[in-house]
Amino acid sequence: MNNFDVCLTPDLLHLHQLENSIVVVTDIFRATSCMVTGLAYGVESITPVATVEECRALQERGFIAAAERNAEKVDGFDLDNSPFSYMDERLIGAKIAMTTTNGTLSISKARGAAVKVLIGAFLNLGTLAAHLRNEPYDVLVLCSGWKGRPNLEDTLFAGALAEALKNEYSIQEDGALMAQRLYNQGKANLLSFVATSSHVRRLQRLGIHKDISYSLQHDLYDVVPVLRGGSLVLME
Repeated sequence: MNNFDVCLTPDLLHLHQLENSIVVVTDIFRATSCMVTGLAYGVESITPVATVEECRALQERGFIAAAERNAEKVDGFDLDNSPFSYMDERLIGAKIAMTTTNGTLSISKARGAAVKVLIGAFLNLGTLAAHLRNEPYDVLVLCSGWKGRPNLEDTLFAGALAEALKNEYSIQEDGALMAQRLYNQGKANLLSFVATSSHVRRLQRLGIHKDISYSLQHDLYDVVPVLRGGSLVLME
């Protein structure tokens, strides 16, 4: 039986072995929720980059560019970090470049060493779990957190995935056990459970209530984004 583990923040990633692992990157509020939504709505690819400068360079090459820092859109870019912005019909078939405070940085840290990098959100939880049940590798959920610190919503997603895979994977490490138990404690009402979390308070100050409730919905889409050649595309 393969192992399932959770890295609570990218700053702890060096403590984990990635060579035989599929890394599932999650950033519930809101990068990976945007990625899942965009690809489900027909975006051709999303190229995640760590810096605003890299994103601007791709914008100059013709990409539609999305840039977020500190939960707000960066001036001069095309898209913000709201999942609802990715439901636009004009984005069907588009190539998007994206940089965010936490999520795209996590992807950049995971790529290269892992067997593959997948994108996870509550929005595609069931389809992602079904895919992982057939994989012969260990699974590591990389929670993007907030500027190196753990956060509640990403940890809850990691716990939800652990709960979904508990019969197929060995869950022994404390990070995974903590996440799983936390999810089971809060799963009856996730919106209420995260109401006082730091990032929810941060987003609420910006009036982004609908993004929060949307991103906590389970199984809206049957897609699994995978990183291929530096871009996220749909798993075939």
